Amino acid sequence: MKIRNIHTVVLGSGASGLCAAVRLNAEGVDDVAIVTEGLDKGVSINTGSDKQTYYKLGLCGATPDSPRALAETYLSAGGTDGDLALVEASTSTRAFFHLVDLGVPFPCDAYGQYAGYKTDHDPAKRATSCGPYTSREMCRALIQDVKRRKVDVYEGETVVKLLTRDIDVRNGVPYKRIVGLISITSDGEPIVYHVKNVVFAVGGPGGLYKTSVYPEVHTGAIGLALEVGAITKGLSESQFGLASFTDVTSRSIRVKNVSRPKEFRWNVSGTFMQVVPKFVSTDCDGSNEREFLWDYFDEPGDLFGRVFLKGYQWPFDARKAIDGSSFIDLCVFYETAICKRRVFLDYRENPARFSFDALPDEAREYLTKSGALLESPFERLYKMNPGSIELYRDWGIDLATEPLEIGVCAQHNNGGLDVDVWWRSTNIEGLYPIGEVAGTHGVARPGGSALNAGQVGAFRAAQRIAREYVGGRRVGERSLKESVDSRAESFKDINAYVGAVAELIALTASSTSRGVDWRAEREELRTRMSECAGVFRSSVNLSRAVSEAREQYRRLTRLEKRDGLIFDDDFRFDLDAIETLRNVQLCVAQIAYLDSVYAVVLSKVGSRGSSLATSSDGTVISTKFPEDWRIQDEDANFRDKAFCSYFSNLDDEIVTESFWRSVRPIPEPDEWFENVWRDYRDGKIFE
Repeated sequence: MKIRNIHTVVLGSGASGLCAAVRLNAEGVDDVAIVTEGLDKGVSINTGSDKQTYYKLGLCGATPDSPRALAETYLSAGGTDGDLALVEASTSTRAFFHLVDLGVPFPCDAYGQYAGYKTDHDPAKRATSCGPYTSREMCRALIQDVKRRKVDVYEGETVVKLLTRDIDVRNGVPYKRIVGLISITSDGEPIVYHVKNVVFAVGGPGGLYKTSVYPEVHTGAIGLALEVGAITKGLSESQFGLASFTDVTSRSIRVKNVSRPKEFRWNVSGTFMQVVPKFVSTDCDGSNEREFLWDYFDEPGDLFGRVFLKGYQWPFDARKAIDGSSFIDLCVFYETAICKRRVFLDYRENPARFSFDALPDEAREYLTKSGALLESPFERLYKMNPGSIELYRDWGIDLATEPLEIGVCAQHNNGGLDVDVWWRSTNIEGLYPIGEVAGTHGVARPGGSALNAGQVGAFRAAQRIAREYVGGRRVGERSLKESVDSRAESFKDINAYVGAVAELIALTASSTSRGVDWRAEREELRTRMSECAGVFRSSVNLSRAVSEAREQYRRLTRLEKRDGLIFDDDFRFDLDAIETLRNVQLCVAQIAYLDSVYAVVLSKVGSRGSSLATSSDGTVISTKFPEDWRIQDEDANFRDKAFCSYFSNLDDEIVTESFWRSVRPIPEPDEWFENVWRDYRDGKIFE
């Protein structure tokens, strides 16, 4: 069995993982490698929006800003730890200018000011962008730096197992240490990595949802950490929004250096809404077209105003569900999920009864200042944001000649694995979750703050790992790479590796012998998640979903009785086996997510963030919707709490331990320079 001994493995190659590898190398950690399915397969390089936002501290004009003020914005919706918010705020400028120095073309004026604009959940103008492909530009710049620094990259590998060693139990919670991981190469060879640290940059739960704007190539791998008992925080807080999805298998595309999907998915935020396109729906076969929004609106100004505001307020927001812009999402959801019709944006013609005089003052002023008082939505879009038209043309989709199919899609998870201020897992030593898999956001977040959080997490993890790596060498200790060559302390780990690989082989062999179809299992899993843990959440549906997910897990992991397992030195996992193992970790993740959503609904938290909790005695959204569409009001008492959970058992009887804890407040550190300088010199900031 091939074993690679590496001090720190970065798992994943999105913008956060790439930054972590770069920063680790810059901090002096030369024994580092990236393990990834492909540099072209992360969310960051395959996604974006009309002008994809990077959110940071304000850097332009006379508007005052400070780390404390930005941290308070992060905390405003609830569920966020203040110390993490302060770190993200204070490190945002360093992370941002690191990208600028690497060549990411964020725009500045002749005086070096980086102008900003307002994004969703943003009280200031802190947002910036270099166009619809901001995160792609970040990845390309970071990849060039990874190559320049000659960081090892192992592509074409799917990690299927994290390996840990038990440490102890603290306050009833098991604590463990990372010792390795198992991956499978594209040709099916199992590889074991013996490590001291894993920077866990595996992204969000893209593979869990059927109705999703996550790129097809991204499934996420949070289940790997959940299997070993990592504590989570805020898994119930996801973000949904209107997004397009178009079959591009037979279209001529001109996109380079990204993974080609069957379906192109994209957020229709910003100018896609501000130009006020026509919303139409059809039967499944494309017939019986009609402008369905008029079923819910009487006044043109009200309809056009809410569509326009979707640009500023793109994520579905429970606070705007009845009288605000998110009512549009509910109309689309009802038309697609309940009426089983298809919904399209048509930029070729104005909506019925459209006139500029009918627009609310804010929308008309915006279009006027943008020089976009033009005849059609397409002309207005071309005037204000021609790049948004070109990005669809990149994928063979011409908004000038065809409508764009949309739905209410899963887009981001604000929760994830619980971390401290150095982005260390709170109970798995050596595990550093960064990017979307880290639960640093709360109930809601400013648009673009996820890109900043990923970069900040990379900086912090690299600093903390380098502190131990360099510090250990200063006192004469050998690095893990040097000490592990003796094997003296590694035999029990290696025996565990052999056993773990054998278990994976047995599991996939059993699935094959039982005729398990991984594609059907994946479809079942995704459908369940979209139906029960999307925008609408009811205790009845969630109770059923929790039971079904557990039953599916038992089915996926059931082993037939075997006298023994024999395989030769050249054993290979085939594609079906790899996808079967991926289904197992996805099912583990789904159980954790559904358990969290269900527990939060039962706690009577109510409707908040990007989801609505239904209740028989709740508020009626609209008489145009079904009678049971009644929503429970938010209980604001939960805003200063975070819901945490972990698996204490994943055998036949799957046990989830969960608890509410108070969020940590924004720290009030000693800001006296001499004291800060002393603590920095003495290394106390790392304690």
